[in-house]
Amino acid sequence: MSHETILYREDGPVGWLTLNRPHDGNMFTPAMCHEIRDCIDDVRRETRTRVLVITGAGDRFFCIGGRKEGMEDSTLYAGMLPTLDIYESIERLQKPVIASVNGYAVGGGQVLQVMCDLTIAKESAVFRQVGPMMGSFDAGYGTWYLEDLVGKKKAKELWFTNPRLTAREALAIGLINKVVADDKLEEETRKMALEVSERGAFALAALKAAFTARHGGVSGLARVSHDLLLRLYLDSEESQELGKAFGEKRKPDPEKFGR
Repeated sequence: MSHETILYREDGPVGWLTLNRPHDGNMFTPAMCHEIRDCIDDVRRETRTRVLVITGAGDRFFCIGGRKEGMEDSTLYAGMLPTLDIYESIERLQKPVIASVNGYAVGGGQVLQVMCDLTIAKESAVFRQVGPMMGSFDAGYGTWYLEDLVGKKKAKELWFTNPRLTAREALAIGLINKVVADDKLEEETRKMALEVSERGAFALAALKAAFTARHGGVSGLARVSHDLLLRLYLDSEESQELGKAFGEKRKPDPEKFGR
């Protein structure tokens, strides 16, 4: 499928979502945010795709954040930027998401790669949080999840002093998973995605839900119990017996409990 500001293609079990504004640093716009969210939600509802890759068009920018202009006109509530819809959609998606960083990942683009489950970057990629330098900040996903990756002290350093990190430096502090030669990024990304896709989809969904549950609070716990545990329970002999007994207005057979 194609949209105005993103591209999407299927490659076997791998879906490739490309931010398609290379002339503008693949910066988020309200339209792009909504298209990314809708695309991820489409992937959530189908079973063909086992792993989603997010990357940027061109060879210079992964994403350098979002434009302030126009964002305020697209908010439902004051201060609610549509970029949050993207982060929430990635977290909610039951399939692994890999960031394939093909250039600068700055500001909101850096938070985007942090929110992805795995990150592979080309050697010349650059990572940077610039919020306090330019009158912005991310006191939510961009702080909590960054702390998970690099620790509290280092996360504060990245936000307070805004250093420019090379891909190798980002790898060394645990900000990303792998660095590859520039001309091998797509090939190595596909290799990583195919390797992940060979793992059990149900197990991966359970693991992803478990990793995100503590940040999701009651919604995260509900996702684990509803999407995964409840699904298993409904197929159990106990659940089937209780349902039949209720419908037949009889007492259930306890011999079928716990099996």
